[in-house]
Amino acid sequence: MPSRRQIREAVVQFLYCADLEGGANPASLRDAFWQFVTESDRRALLQATWKTLHHLGIGREARLAEFQQRLAPALATLRARPDLEESAATLQQVADLENRWTAAMIELSRVPKDADDDAFSEQIEPLLEKLFRTDRDLSASRRRFLESLEDIPALRAQLDPVAGTIRRLDRISERVRMIEEPEKFPDQVDLAKLRECKESIATLLRETDAMADAVLREKDRIDERLAAVVENFAPERIDPVDRAILRLGTWEILHADMVPAAVAIDEAIELAKRFGTTDSGRFVNGVLDKIAKQAEAAS
Repeated sequence: MPSRRQIREAVVQFLYCADLEGGANPASLRDAFWQFVTESDRRALLQATWKTLHHLGIGREARLAEFQQRLAPALATLRARPDLEESAATLQQVADLENRWTAAMIELSRVPKDADDDAFSEQIEPLLEKLFRTDRDLSASRRRFLESLEDIPALRAQLDPVAGTIRRLDRISERVRMIEEPEKFPDQVDLAKLRECKESIATLLRETDAMADAVLREKDRIDERLAAVVENFAPERIDPVDRAILRLGTWEILHADMVPAAVAIDEAIELAKRFGTTDSGRFVNGVLDKIAKQAEAAS
């Protein structure tokens, strides 16, 4: 799970981006901002997803070969009966989608795994979605074919072999759906890393958005407080990084009851050292110390 420090660093970055050149609409920044902030975490999730799928693909090869051996006799049996044309078409659709599933896995395997975070994610993410979409379509087609067999019990002996292989292939698709949404399968121990990666990204997004929105709602009043302690205060005259840190720190001192003022100040100083200039830490310390003393006197 993301640490408090990670969340506060992301908040400062978001406030900084939202305040450049007069301020952009924060809502319009969110998607691009989160693509940037979570890039390394997303890469780890995508790599883990691919690795798990790759193992499934290896296990699928023998079942697929068996299906392909049994496909032609089953199609011949169905096509010999004009009234079973729809079942034959559905089985052919299953075969076509099995091939598309294999092709999607080949595309995924060709993505350079040593590419930088952004390039890797841009390439593999749409290919994973393509595989998941193909798998959903494939499962639906398999289900339609198996349901159609219930109406033709006289051909069970001829069609049971291909039906059995289809059921075994569909068990792999059940695993694919678990990989796509591991959070829905908390009992699957082998998917723990995927669940943790997804939950970490979701928690960082949720907590950062909540804190950033809270600061933005109070921005005017926060700036009034800052103006009361900074001589000749005007937001545009303060370095935008320092401005973002001061706004976050002031909000925490005034509104975050669970965070002692001293802790908020110390963490703001660390943020200033990380993101600001050489003098940022001292400047932020002096301003927030005055804000904290005023708040204490008023309480």
